[in-house]
Amino acid sequence: MTVYMPAEWAQQDWIWIGFPADGSLWEQDLIPAQEQMAAFANAVAETGQEVRLVVRDAANEARARELVSASVRCERHAYGDIWIRDSGPLVIFDGEGSRFGQRFGFNGWGGKFILDGDQDIGATMADTGNLPAQMADWILEGGAIDTDGTGLVVTTEQCLLNPNRNPQLTKADIEMRLQRDLGFERILWLGDGLLGDHTDGHVDNLARFIAPGVLAVPSPSGTDDPNAAVYADARARALDFGLQVREIPSPGLMDEGGIVEPASYMNFAICNQVVVVPTYGSYHDDAAIEAIADLFPGRAVVGVPSDAVLTGGGSFHCSSQHAPSAV
Repeated sequence: MTVYMPAEWAQQDWIWIGFPADGSLWEQDLIPAQEQMAAFANAVAETGQEVRLVVRDAANEARARELVSASVRCERHAYGDIWIRDSGPLVIFDGEGSRFGQRFGFNGWGGKFILDGDQDIGATMADTGNLPAQMADWILEGGAIDTDGTGLVVTTEQCLLNPNRNPQLTKADIEMRLQRDLGFERILWLGDGLLGDHTDGHVDNLARFIAPGVLAVPSPSGTDDPNAAVYADARARALDFGLQVREIPSPGLMDEGGIVEPASYMNFAICNQVVVVPTYGSYHDDAAIEAIADLFPGRAVVGVPSDAVLTGGGSFHCSSQHAPSAV
């Protein structure tokens, strides 16, 4: 079956956004993370786009309603945590133009975080979205791939070739499945992802398509940027592949108690009229927002604080999943 996955900047019918619920996971960061995720939802809803805020139960929904505007719709699902880019379905199209939810196996990023509900939320999200669902026979997270809508995908070797995901599959096997299940005919393999990223190098923290054949990558900020070599390698591979590269300042070194945090402006969410950029209180926040605004002249670009969300392991792109309109 021929399938097609549009680029994220294609028209969207709605966007799902996860809302933090579990105090045992978020601890002292639960309240600020909820506030930051609500600010993300409000920033999108203010443009008129439908936002479906994924909440766990009645108490979680009541807390969300204290923070979000009336135009944000709450949708209850059982889930472990908010990273629905990875646990939820990818919304794609078959050869007849019919939209459906493509699901994949999910093993908690290589067995690191096995949480009740994360195995099932892909099915329940597809059901509430009236999306026929299909289940692939391998493990893949949505944050591990990014496409420009032309059949080209970018990913990292660190994640997709990691033996903690699909040890039975060769690189050629994975390439075949990317073509079969998502319609990708060309694959740009980057190397490693960011230092400290528990996802084993998701590409949505490293490099994002912003137009057909145009890939945005970070540039190091400061001589102590821990990912300078990773950025340089990604840039070189993209250029060797024949892509145009646009650079965005990185947040620079951000650590907590001596542990490097995988902070990244690349984890922005592209919506119909706005691009929401995570910010971290870094000196480089404003420069990054300005650089990303240059990449999306037809959309507003807003920065929303995400330092509390980062403590959970990701940011706005990781915690959302969009439903492209019919093609």
